[in-house]
Amino acid sequence: MTTVGFIGSGNIGVTIARLAIEAGHQVVLSNSRGPETLADTVAELGPQASAATSGEAAAAGDIVVVTVPVKAFPHVPAVPLAGKTVIDTCNYGPERDGHIPELDSQSLTSSELLLRYIPDAGVVKAFNNIFFKHLLSLARPAGAPDRSYLPIAGDSAQTKAAATEFIESIGYSVVDAGPLADSWRQATGTPVWGTPYGPYSNEKGRPADEDTIRAALATATR
Repeated sequence: MTTVGFIGSGNIGVTIARLAIEAGHQVVLSNSRGPETLADTVAELGPQASAATSGEAAAAGDIVVVTVPVKAFPHVPAVPLAGKTVIDTCNYGPERDGHIPELDSQSLTSSELLLRYIPDAGVVKAFNNIFFKHLLSLARPAGAPDRSYLPIAGDSAQTKAAATEFIESIGYSVVDAGPLADSWRQATGTPVWGTPYGPYSNEKGRPADEDTIRAALATATR
């Protein structure tokens, strides 16, 4: 059993937490407004869930999921994340985040930007390309013929292995999409972003196999 810390508890974060609990993990949720604002969510998720400050959630997690607006990266607590596997689910949107020059110029990916703020952590990009309702409904046990694949990107084989183990435990298989510098291949608007799992209007989604995800990654352009 793993303890998973969450920095940010929006739709994707709570969905990952729900799947993690179903897989037997403990979760510690946090947000920018304080633990007391998560009381209803924790009550709904049950005894394997608790709420804390972002620093406490970062410290508690064996793995930590960062799921916040990109503009909030400077507020992610760096010290308690040192040496940990951090899963980055975030997508850059200038209309929400404001313009960030390194991202607009494509000199960095958003995951590489996050790594600048938490340089001693091992960042893995994952879960950023799937609608939260599809993420909940498409989870399947290992060996299921209709199990879906998610792309991940990261710079360390060790952290990618840790992220893969967690993702596989909650109902998905993984396609290695390369280093963080290549994580633009799964960014907003790319072929692998959303589309393989079906339209938002179909909340159940459709399974996406390994070949579908690999093909989508390969056809991405900048």
